[in-house]
Amino acid sequence: MSSPNYSLKVNRELLDPNFESYRLSLDPIPSYNVELDAAVEEVKLKETQYTLDHVRAFGMYNYLHLDPWYPDSVFFVDCKGRVLNLTVTLDTALGKPKEVFRLSPDGGCEEPLCPSLSLPSASWAALSDGTGRLYLLRTSQRGENSHLQWEPQFNQQMGEPFVILHSLAHVQGGVHSLEVLLLRVQKDPQESKGSGFSVTLDSAVRYVRTRRLLTGKSVPHYAALEPQGRGLMVASEKPFACTHLDGKAVETPADGAPEVGAADPLYFWQQTAEDVTVSVRMPEGFSKDQVQFRLAGGSLSVGVQGFAPILEGALHAAVDPEASAWVIKDNKSLEVTLQKLEEGSTWPELVPGDGRGEYMVSEEQAALIHERLTYLTVDDLNANGEAEKPPCNSQELEDCDGFPEDSSSLTHFDGGTLQPTQVVNLGSHQYLFTVDADPSEMPCLCLRHDVDALVWQPRPAQPDAMWEHIATFNALGYVQASKRDKKFSTCAPDFSYAALGECLRRTFIYRQPAPVDTVLFNRKQGRQVGQVAKQQVASLDSADPVLGFRASNERLFVLTEKNLFVLKVNNN
Repeated sequence: MSSPNYSLKVNRELLDPNFESYRLSLDPIPSYNVELDAAVEEVKLKETQYTLDHVRAFGMYNYLHLDPWYPDSVFFVDCKGRVLNLTVTLDTALGKPKEVFRLSPDGGCEEPLCPSLSLPSASWAALSDGTGRLYLLRTSQRGENSHLQWEPQFNQQMGEPFVILHSLAHVQGGVHSLEVLLLRVQKDPQESKGSGFSVTLDSAVRYVRTRRLLTGKSVPHYAALEPQGRGLMVASEKPFACTHLDGKAVETPADGAPEVGAADPLYFWQQTAEDVTVSVRMPEGFSKDQVQFRLAGGSLSVGVQGFAPILEGALHAAVDPEASAWVIKDNKSLEVTLQKLEEGSTWPELVPGDGRGEYMVSEEQAALIHERLTYLTVDDLNANGEAEKPPCNSQELEDCDGFPEDSSSLTHFDGGTLQPTQVVNLGSHQYLFTVDADPSEMPCLCLRHDVDALVWQPRPAQPDAMWEHIATFNALGYVQASKRDKKFSTCAPDFSYAALGECLRRTFIYRQPAPVDTVLFNRKQGRQVGQVAKQQVASLDSADPVLGFRASNERLFVLTEKNLFVLKVNNN
């Protein structure tokens, strides 16, 4: 079953086109150091865990867990198997982390992973020991009772080792259910190409006793369960498909890939050196009087009166509205001609980020491309096979030699069938990080849009606007790309600041623009500056690698092998 493509709608009111840069502030950030009684053991990948997926899922794992239900409370597991908690009330009187649970030793696993933790509610926890065992624990009401011992309610071996990506607790029909999303990277005997591994998302529901499996070829950047277990969202470079539902195998297409985004394009477009032509599919029986067309400020909107626009968004480049026009073709499509202001330029996209259209190469462009590439081609694929260095044969290329497909997508799966219902083609929108802004909602994901970083809140109850743009970090997309040693990135739940953590020592904090007390002027533009966005740098007093990195509204927590650092970022 195919699913329609959607696009992310940017809230222009949350963008700042006049943003200049972050100004380095030398104001010190109060930093507090908690020395650990026992080290946090970093699990090293084995020689058999050699793929990029292993590195992404386990090598870059965040060992520190922030409690979304109780601010400034973090958890981690040390080398003794103790689940430890540090709850901060007064920075200058930090105590030692307190043990709330201890894992049973299990030495029978040859390739253990790091322990992982998820907090589905204010009184429950899901815990993995890294060997394939899942614990569901009653924690009582944490916060003031954070020192109380957790009581195991479920303890079961679930097969091969996994990490917990997300969990939720809900009551439906008087039945209390806990749903946990598990991630595995497993050997795939049917995978004859590529790495030989496949990625599995295991959605296990306790007290309803069902298990559902999604399988793909890349570790997801983002995966989260929908409230009440009504669905699942996954952002990944390659698509996922349901392979098992309630323990039964699900038939998949012959190529093993889901038919995601197979719906007919909503529009076709092509270009010449002077103009762009767009053919938009329209509903049957529409008339000229019903056409809604708007072209202004570099943005295009095409639709039918009384309905949402079929095509809407900012164009790749500026056009001349006076020289642009539209006409009805065959009573079933609207042909729009846009005159480029910059002749000779080539547009890679019509509306950046909109994957609902299809680009058609015009005869003029095809001839030009052929002329430019003629010197690279010969009539015979291997004209002189006996030569010492024969020409490259495409049949001999390996997977690693091919250019990666730009197929990164954000997909919503129905909770009952695990079939995709909506797909967003992320294209060049690089995934940056995930943040829990509201524990009662799904986690937010932050994506790069041009130079900015935009935060998106999933709204599964709103099918027509399932992803809402709720916050922006100006220029953070560009800034983070320049940090070669960056290991972690995150932001405060109230979006007051974003933080980047390097592998060793340094942490960068980027604050939202704030009013200035003194009068400042932009010398180049000759205007007064009313707000300034500050950048601050903190250097940790430790030479150990950073293993965990979490942010609350007031504090930034950084975990190393022997220390837990608390940086007081805001005074709320």
